Amino acid sequence: MKSSKLRITLRRSPIGYEKSQGLTLRALGLRHLHQTVEKADTPAIRGMIKKVIHLVTVETANQEGAKGN
Repeated sequence: MKSSKLRITLRRSPIGYEKSQGLTLRALGLRHLHQTVEKADTPAIRGMIKKVIHLVTVETANQEGAKGN
């Protein structure tokens, strides 16, 4: 079974927003503007994204061809 991944990119600075939103971004591994991380598509990650959706862009990562080429 393939697990899907999400590609999350920080697009806006958390400065001026609630401190908890900045901490959520740190927990996702996002520290710099335009930084992108890939995370497994789990309910916990989806909840974190929902909290900071106004600061990030999210897309599904293409798993095709990642292994076995």
